[in-house]
Amino acid sequence: MALNATIVKIELQISDMDRHYYAAHALTLAQHPSETQQRLMVRTLAFALNAHERLEFGPGLSAEGEEPEIALRDYTGDIELWIDVGQPDESRIRKACGRSRQVVVVNYGGNAADIWWDKNANALQRLKNLSVIDIDSACVEAMAAMVERSFRLDCQIQDGEVTLTTDKASLSLVPRRRLDAGVRVA
Repeated sequence: MALNATIVKIELQISDMDRHYYAAHALTLAQHPSETQQRLMVRTLAFALNAHERLEFGPGLSAEGEEPEIALRDYTGDIELWIDVGQPDESRIRKACGRSRQVVVVNYGGNAADIWWDKNANALQRLKNLSVIDIDSACVEAMAAMVERSFRLDCQIQDGEVTLTTDKASLSLVPRRRLDAGVRVA
């Protein structure tokens, strides 16, 4: 018997003072049975950090392969921004950099993320259209505690600091830039 995805509805209100982007997005996310709440919220954060009217979620865990987890496409269908979450293979990242103008990897997972970065950092530095950011594991756990089947999430971004607020909780975090368009930061 096939397992069904859990549908999570998020009313995401974004106020990004750094990019002057202010909008509401009604997100309906399919949470694959193997996807944790931590990963779901990191995907949501990745969307908020790069929000645009044409930004859309890809097929997700159930259809990994040639498509980004989150993508911004131009009007011809070409990928302008490719976003992956977690610790993708170096070969997947290289392919993404060849297919997209800009690639962002939102890395999380504490020690596992650090090990992934140490293993791949030298090779990834050569990719001039790649940025890698890391989300602190304690912040990821706090974000996961915010998840409900349907909830409102306010995301305020100012001076690189992100504040996430729901009816029940609030959290501030600063994503750590490991690589910024091919330039190693951390």
